[in-house]
Amino acid sequence: MIEKRAQGGESLLFLTDAQLRRGIEAMFFAYRGFTADPDRILEQYGYGRAHHRAVHFINRWPGTRVNDLLTVLGVTKQSLNRVLRTLIEDGLVDSRVGTRDRRERHLTLTDKGRALERALSDAQTARMRDAFRRAGPDAVVGFRRVLEEMMDEDLRRLFEDVA
Repeated sequence: MIEKRAQGGESLLFLTDAQLRRGIEAMFFAYRGFTADPDRILEQYGYGRAHHRAVHFINRWPGTRVNDLLTVLGVTKQSLNRVLRTLIEDGLVDSRVGTRDRRERHLTLTDKGRALERALSDAQTARMRDAFRRAGPDAVVGFRRVLEEMMDEDLRRLFEDVA
C-alpha cells in the first residue's frame, strides 16, 4: 500500500488494481471461512444460508413482520416463503397474524429456533472473536469501517437501525 499526503496534510490511501483484487479475493476466502462452521450445522437440518439469514434476523427482531424481513434480506417473497414454510413446519419459527392488520404475519423463534440460532451465532462469533484478537484493536475498527463504507446507503441505514 502506498500512502500519500493531500495538500492539507491528511493521509490518503491509494491502492493498485492488484492490491484491490487481492482484497476482493481475501473477502471471498474469508466469507468461505465465516460460513463454513454454520454450513456444517445447517446441513444437519437440510437447511441452507437463506434459512440462516432468516433465523438470524427473526432472532434479532422478535415479532418482525414478513415484509420487514423481505426488505432486510433482499429476496423475493416466493423465496422467503419457501424458507419460512420449512422453518415453521419444523417448529423453529412461530408465525402469528397481526393484531392491527390481519394480513400481516409476525415471526418469532421458538425455543428450538433460538437453540439453532445460538449454535450458528456461537460458531461465527468464535471465529470472528479469534480473528479480531489476532488482528488487534486497530484492525477491528478499520474492518468495520470498510464494511460500512461498502454498504449501499439504504442498507447502511438498515444496519444502523439494527445496532
